[in-house]
Amino acid sequence: MTTPILIAGATGTTGGIAAKLLLENGLPVRALVRSDDERAQKLKTLGAEIVTADLLDFRAIRRAFVGIKRAYFVYPMRPGLTEATAIYAQAASEAGAEFIVNMSQRTARADARSNSALEHWLAERIFDHFGVPVVHLHPTIFDEWLLYMRKGISNGHYAVPFGTTGKFASVSGLDLGRVIAAILTHPEGHAGQTYELFGPEELPALQIAEIVGRTLGKSVQYTRVSGEQWIKNIRDADVEIPFLAQHINGVAQQQQDGEMAGTNNVIERITGRKPESVAEFVERNRSAWR
Repeated sequence: MTTPILIAGATGTTGGIAAKLLLENGLPVRALVRSDDERAQKLKTLGAEIVTADLLDFRAIRRAFVGIKRAYFVYPMRPGLTEATAIYAQAASEAGAEFIVNMSQRTARADARSNSALEHWLAERIFDHFGVPVVHLHPTIFDEWLLYMRKGISNGHYAVPFGTTGKFASVSGLDLGRVIAAILTHPEGHAGQTYELFGPEELPALQIAEIVGRTLGKSVQYTRVSGEQWIKNIRDADVEIPFLAQHINGVAQQQQDGEMAGTNNVIERITGRKPESVAEFVERNRSAWR
């Protein structure tokens, strides 16, 4: 390709990995970031074009899409998703974009308990109606949640809003970034698809705590907490607490009801690599718990 690939959230969990992989494979990348910080400068060093813009600023997004044929869309866990999607889709349509990868979520459905999940379902419909070829990604719980909880885990506590009976096959941002980069490199056959993306093994919360503890060589005890308490525990100042808590509580109920269950081989089929396990993720990020 001679035209750049636009990557929203280019310094985030999935966009950052996708951008780096595309650049390493010699593809031009236009990195869409909220601030030109150290992470953005690292991408610039790798050869990315850096564009600073807010996803809710239509004029800025329209400028970012000039000359773009392929793009990745992701929005942070906060209100505003449907507006941002409409802005992105309109800008893509005006630019004559040929393909978009949309990061949605496993729980996106019309009857979702979570407001965020419902917004993701609506966002998918917005992309569909604009007519730009799109693929929707439905990942399950991110392994990166373990990093958000690194302080508690370091102290021997795995406190999550998930119950003991439901299971899910959590997936890492690394594997999702690989999927995004692979699809953007070769989009043929992906338009109109919705991919459920899982890690390699369904696990209940108790077993995740055991695996984390065993990998780190320490005792880690599972405790169930509310979504509100989970947010307080991670002390992340960059979240909309009521919005995120409502989402987490809704997803936790779906997990308890078995609606988060499932595994498949989609990641391996698209990337040619098996997704990493919880133990492999913890081992790769071992320094986070030092």
